[in-house]
Amino acid sequence: MTEPQDFTDELIFPDETDGAGDAAHEIPTGTQTVVTALDESGWRLDKFLVYHFPDFSRVMMRNSITDGNVFVDGKTAKPAYKLNPGQTVTITLPELPRECPHAEDIPLEILYEDEWVAAVNKPPGMVVHPARGHWSGTLASALQFRYGDDLSQSGGPQRPGIVHRLDRDTSGVILVARNDFSHAKLAAQFEQRLVQKQYFAVSYGRPVRDCDWIDAPIGDHSGGQREKKMIRFDDPDARSARTFYEVAEHFDGFTAFRCFPKTGRTHQIRLHLTYIGCPIAGDLLYSTHPRLLLGELRRDRSLSGISLDSALPLPPEAEDYENTDWSALPAGTLVLERQALHAQRIEFFHPKTGEKMQLVAPLPLDIRRFLFLLGKYRK
Repeated sequence: MTEPQDFTDELIFPDETDGAGDAAHEIPTGTQTVVTALDESGWRLDKFLVYHFPDFSRVMMRNSITDGNVFVDGKTAKPAYKLNPGQTVTITLPELPRECPHAEDIPLEILYEDEWVAAVNKPPGMVVHPARGHWSGTLASALQFRYGDDLSQSGGPQRPGIVHRLDRDTSGVILVARNDFSHAKLAAQFEQRLVQKQYFAVSYGRPVRDCDWIDAPIGDHSGGQREKKMIRFDDPDARSARTFYEVAEHFDGFTAFRCFPKTGRTHQIRLHLTYIGCPIAGDLLYSTHPRLLLGELRRDRSLSGISLDSALPLPPEAEDYENTDWSALPAGTLVLERQALHAQRIEFFHPKTGEKMQLVAPLPLDIRRFLFLLGKYRK
């Protein structure tokens, strides 16, 4: 099958903000009010606040609660207070300093580098650049340590070398501009849709067709949830979004996809696969069953008494997944800790030589292990 051409990813422009490596949004300030939804019943107050204000850490939210800056229906509460639907939560958000990335000695998997451009295989859980609640441990800080001043400044002081981005929990290849000339050349290629990207995803369900275009516009969430987007055919402000997909492999209850985004909207692949009935496994925002337990994969007869809140992490020996005795692990063991989405390949023209470059980021351990388990229990 020939792959569709002229695919592009999302550009970072100076007027965008990206609080957690995910959706671009305005950073909230001052006093904010949120009403608890039906599906948030029983949530701890501190967890609820972090979910609705992801730019702030859980420690900061707990401090705000204990300092008396949070009210539930007009009364103060403890961080562990369990919420009911329809309650009004009001918080005066703390002020945070704005910082540029500080160099941190964080190991990076370099896929390619020269004096003009570099490419990194970003691990899951790493935020691309610093923002509120994510000042350290970012890709920008790791790049600052490795390259020092040999990075472009076109994206602003908080984003040295950053031309495009990936969500925090999406792994894979990301390009880095080593100087402003390279940044301009790469940005132009993204804008002209000369950059081609391929993603690998593992989702629940089975699509009607094994390959197809998804053409569905993406806009802001109708419920006002800042961290989420929606498919919005009814919204004139929604932006067009197109993705071509092909099935890589079928499993019982799951599908592995190769996805080629033609446009670069926030959360595009996650939303588009959900739209065709195949939400990405492990996706906290868009899957109705975001956490997958080992007992579910094994089809254990009894999972009663096991909740997702009490799920167990995978033991260290699971890194050698082919030799792990999976039948001996508890049914409540968590199989995935993030969405199974990986930016696997990127094609672009070298900013200096014009040579066509193709770089591939190997699948990370957690997705390779997940595929192994699907082959073992869901083939």
